[in-house]
Amino acid sequence: DSVELVAFGERMDALVTVAGCDKNLPGMMMAAIRTDLPSVFCYGGSILPGEHGGREVTVQDVFEGVGTYAEGEMSREELDDLERSACPGAGSCGGMFTANTMASIAEAIGLAPLGSASPPAESDERRAVAREAGEIALDAVAEDRKPSDILTRASFENAIALQVAMGGSTNAVLHLLAMAAEADIDLDIETFDEISRRTPKIANLQPGGTRVMKDLHDAGGVPVVIRRLIEGGYMDGDAMTVTGRTIAEELDELDLPDDESIDADFLRPVSDPFYEEGAIRILTGNLAPDGAVIKVTGEEGLRHEGPVRVFEREEGAMEYVQEGHVDSGDVLCIRNEGPKGGPGMREMLGVTSAVAGQGHAEDVALFTDGRFSGATRGFSIGHVAPEAFADGPIAALEDGDRVTIDVTERTLEVDLTDAEIESRLTERERPDPDYTSGVLAKYGAMFGSAAEGAVTNPGAKRE
Repeated sequence: DSVELVAFGERMDALVTVAGCDKNLPGMMMAAIRTDLPSVFCYGGSILPGEHGGREVTVQDVFEGVGTYAEGEMSREELDDLERSACPGAGSCGGMFTANTMASIAEAIGLAPLGSASPPAESDERRAVAREAGEIALDAVAEDRKPSDILTRASFENAIALQVAMGGSTNAVLHLLAMAAEADIDLDIETFDEISRRTPKIANLQPGGTRVMKDLHDAGGVPVVIRRLIEGGYMDGDAMTVTGRTIAEELDELDLPDDESIDADFLRPVSDPFYEEGAIRILTGNLAPDGAVIKVTGEEGLRHEGPVRVFEREEGAMEYVQEGHVDSGDVLCIRNEGPKGGPGMREMLGVTSAVAGQGHAEDVALFTDGRFSGATRGFSIGHVAPEAFADGPIAALEDGDRVTIDVTERTLEVDLTDAEIESRLTERERPDPDYTSGVLAKYGAMFGSAAEGAVTNPGAKRE
């Protein structure tokens, strides 16, 4: 909204949208799509990994270290040292977390030049990316090349294929749905599951793997992944890019390493992937009629069943975990954290990292109508829709209800009849909103479902 106001208020001819972390990236791309001015997206770049105890570390290690410390398996001094080591300079978080996922998607969808996502923030290559963005913007003005000339349904399918093949953030589901709404392109949450079913996971990147963005850059960057996906038939090389040329044409112009020279422990061929399916699964069932999202990292089980422990906010769950109450087999539910209920749908990184840090990434399930960080791993299900604040079935849960999560079957169910759920929803006391005035109250009243990208104006287009 703010970019739209400034761009039109100042009568700008074009945009170079610069963003460095998480939500800023899709926000800038949505602004470019909405204004439909000649535009180029320019990423600020990723942080270099830190070093601690002879190994590379990222902010993910710090968050999980908090859980390890609470479990008594790490001293405060060790945690402090890890914290000081994890972020050695400028840049977004180093794994295939939300920022790097969206920067990679910007290449695949055609809003950023190929090769622009992976150069580190503190590098001469990053400065070259910024200069290139300006040059492309000038050319876009001269040719009157706008986002509406670039983006198609195929562009979004390319973005999803890259996301699931690289093990990208679940937040990309929300962001791509929101971007599609701005572009007036028909895209639904089921499409992510359809594409993930047919697209192999070929990258070994944190949080579901071990490598970081700098490793991807050293191997040739996002274009080497795109090349494999196009050659395997998982992406459309004829899709247009910000330069006015197709992805396939842009790949031909790049000096990329041969596939044979790339470490197979880091990036696999599509014929021999880490997993036959991509990393994203969309679950449905009587707890999530409109859908829920999980990223399969390989550490969690595929089925989990047990009595649920319900928390009305993240803080209660965090306290519960930090006090050491979590046991193997537990099912945790955090609700009233959705787009309307939050409001704003904050991420549950603290809780999921604490659970993982205590060694329960594989054997404790957590689901929420809120979001997760791109650094989240384990049996974590987010974006449950409809959300509790909108009278979704998740609001009917009570401590002890038996919940079954089956990732293979794509289901999230509670052992209650529809009549029992409806009765509980009718009888429950709906919580008062935390904000009754100001920006958060305004947005809370306007937000749509997470299943539609949590946008405030779904499908709205400027004439």
